[in-house]
Amino acid sequence: MELNKATTAFIACHWENDIAGADGAFAPFFRAEIERRGVIGVAKRLLDGARAAGVSVVYTRVAFQAGHSDLVTNIPLLGVVGQQGSLLDGTPATEILAELAPEPGDTVVTNAKVGAFAASDLDERLRTAGIDTVVLFGVATNLTIENTGRAAGDLGYRVVVVEDACAAGSQEAHDATMASFGLLGEVALADDVLAALG
Repeated sequence: MELNKATTAFIACHWENDIAGADGAFAPFFRAEIERRGVIGVAKRLLDGARAAGVSVVYTRVAFQAGHSDLVTNIPLLGVVGQQGSLLDGTPATEILAELAPEPGDTVVTNAKVGAFAASDLDERLRTAGIDTVVLFGVATNLTIENTGRAAGDLGYRVVVVEDACAAGSQEAHDATMASFGLLGEVALADDVLAALG
């Protein structure tokens, strides 16, 4: 694998307390697999490696305004958000996990959809920075990662999904996305991605 450090961005998707945290609203859906797969530690290695190599680091998080005034529940998963009253912007629920917290120079993009490109300025930010390759990792594999990866491909980006830095609600759901994504982008392990940074 080869990566151009100047035109690559590492995109950490939805590592926020309500989604990936041990006590988050979505912990019953995702936390067991996050822990079993050890993906937080892998994500930290990716983030540290990207920063050390001078590669752009972008966090995406889903968050909603007070009263969920910007929540559209056409998707069942977002209906759950409304029922729970979760993912409110400006609360600890939508802060990035402490162990993966953004550092100075990192970019944080907020949106109110499942995929990171929808209803956000992510595409504009990446193009302005000269990015043509995105390296995706986060939660959940079959939701945010798959949605964001498909959108990135349609927008013309080279897409790399880091298999061992993603988790879904089950191994089966994770594996299904990985099986199909080989036709839509690239699937790699964290060690290979970090090695490509030199």
